[in-house]
Amino acid sequence: MKVELRGIELHGYHGVLEEEQRDGQRFLYDVELEVGERGASDRIEDAVDYRDVAATVREVNDRRFHLLEALASAVADALLERFPVEHVKVRVRKPEVRPAGLSVEHSAVTVERP
Repeated sequence: MKVELRGIELHGYHGVLEEEQRDGQRFLYDVELEVGERGASDRIEDAVDYRDVAATVREVNDRRFHLLEALASAVADALLERFPVEHVKVRVRKPEVRPAGLSVEHSAVTVERP
């Protein structure tokens, strides 16, 4: 069984540019957690509660990172530490980016942990 949260939108101060660190910008998180049969009992105490998952993402986002790779890795590691999951996949998208002055939909990093 897989628990998924798509498009968690948070304001963060991640990046190498001074204005990114000063003003911050929007980040979008997609999270997939392989949870086995947790939750099949229909009891919240047996499940991985996605409210707690979202709160964990917010907690890591409140820190500051220069690189998306480090941010995505920190989110994946925090989720693995806090929840009884078999696999974690975290994608972090940065939609307000203009690499080399070019317009792109977003930059993104995806991290997976067994």
